[in-house]
Amino acid sequence: MDRDFTPATLRVFAEAARWSADPAAENLEAPSILLGLLAEEECRAAAFLTQVGLDVQAVMHQWPELAPRPAPLEPCGDPPAYRLGPEVADALALAEEHLADCPQPLALATEHVLLGMTLADDAAARFLRGRGLDPADLEAEIHRQYGLAPGALPVEPVDDPPPWEPASCGESTTIPPEAASPPAAPAGKEAPLLPIGTLRLLDAAADRAGEGLRVVEDFARFAIDDRHLTAECKAVRHGLAGLLAAVPMADRLAARETLADVGTAFSVPQETAREDLQAVLAANFARLQEALRSLEETAKTFDPAAAAGLEGLRYRTYTLQRALSITQESLARLRGARLYVLLDARASGDEFDRLVAALVQAGVDLIQLREKRLADRELLDRARRLRALTAGTGTLFIMNDRPDLAVLAHADGVHVGQEELTVKDARAIVGPRMPIGVSTHSLRQARQAVLDGAAYIGVGPTFPSNTKRFAELPGLDLLRAVANEIRLPAFAIGGIHSRNLDRVLSTGMTRVAVSGAVVSAADPAAAVSELQASLRRRSTHGEPHEKF
Repeated sequence: MDRDFTPATLRVFAEAARWSADPAAENLEAPSILLGLLAEEECRAAAFLTQVGLDVQAVMHQWPELAPRPAPLEPCGDPPAYRLGPEVADALALAEEHLADCPQPLALATEHVLLGMTLADDAAARFLRGRGLDPADLEAEIHRQYGLAPGALPVEPVDDPPPWEPASCGESTTIPPEAASPPAAPAGKEAPLLPIGTLRLLDAAADRAGEGLRVVEDFARFAIDDRHLTAECKAVRHGLAGLLAAVPMADRLAARETLADVGTAFSVPQETAREDLQAVLAANFARLQEALRSLEETAKTFDPAAAAGLEGLRYRTYTLQRALSITQESLARLRGARLYVLLDARASGDEFDRLVAALVQAGVDLIQLREKRLADRELLDRARRLRALTAGTGTLFIMNDRPDLAVLAHADGVHVGQEELTVKDARAIVGPRMPIGVSTHSLRQARQAVLDGAAYIGVGPTFPSNTKRFAELPGLDLLRAVANEIRLPAFAIGGIHSRNLDRVLSTGMTRVAVSGAVVSAADPAAAVSELQASLRRRSTHGEPHEKF
């Protein structure tokens, strides 16, 4: 191959050489390249893929025939190079064509490879566009990195990635949220000539999906001010536009017969009233998902790859619906919760009882039992004591790491870390109603926790702590990023006390989790009162409030 590639891209090819849907194939194919891009976790292409929710599992679901080769492909020639399948070669040619105004000679980086794969006319490209990866956004972001502004593409300014986020290869992890227009059908491919009935069905379902999705996006954007979930909605919207671009709008409009539509004469009373915004959200998710299924089934008659992309979008809306619903419910449940105290088992049951009673009387919002030393029976005894002392009060009881003991002790919630059980596994134990909190140490983890169904997140560590050791401190920058993007209740954690609390609150965070600042204080109740006073003062001077 007569091209220059960055070292990261060569590593992608080496990983792709380990995978194939056909062990006898001698070329690198597009699905294998996707696995290679995802394996190169710290490069820009992997960040773009992660931003739209694509991971190895999604690729393997789309191409279940993918499997490790008995022996990886070896590079050939001088200099060593891998043989690329025709679809991959065409994709790279498209990338070079679209990046012709970038500084030359151009060594193709991972994001350039991904751009070409998204622009192409093959199953992998339709899969990527269907999952929300818009080639217009990707191309504009690449040009932005070079300080260029191609054509008339409007690109919203994006901040540089926070220092704790992986950004090797000089790569930003942010995709501009809006594109100028949905991607056009690939050049050189004639749009299918569809029957009028099919066009009418596609047009009506596309309109319903777009209308429902816009209501959902407006809810995320205006009702709860959630930048992350708004971006998720936009990614779905762009994915839908990309998949529908193969059917010319002119054909859809020519087939449209609103005045003669037999369905416009029917309505039911439920369509004319909504109890509240939650009902609006539920109704429009139902509208969106039903329309996507109609589009998917219809597309199977003329474009199976587009149908698969629509199926992926539909699955993605299920996750989005859960995240929005849980965010909304958690904002209501934790509306006034600002102070979260993490407590160990103390030296004895009596000492534990005295401390818990003092914290409850002082008005702590949440108490987490976090203890690694006790045997299960003793730990369950402490948990039951904590339950008895918090029952009927305004203090919630959260069990750390142990969903089984949370159930036995009738806790109000359970908390898991990045190394403990996943939200999915904890949910299988605690059932559908118990809230699950998640510790997060990067913006990427915080975003994922929202999509995984967390009811709140802990964010940190902020400062060094005597309670728990970390190799790195993401610090105040992470708090600021999470406060700017995520509306799910978030508690700053890690070395926080009254002397540095103002620095924490200046980031936009309004909730904190503490341990030593309270439990090691000479007067824990007084320490609680001092922290609460600062939290209340900040909440009445310009800090955001929940809208529920």
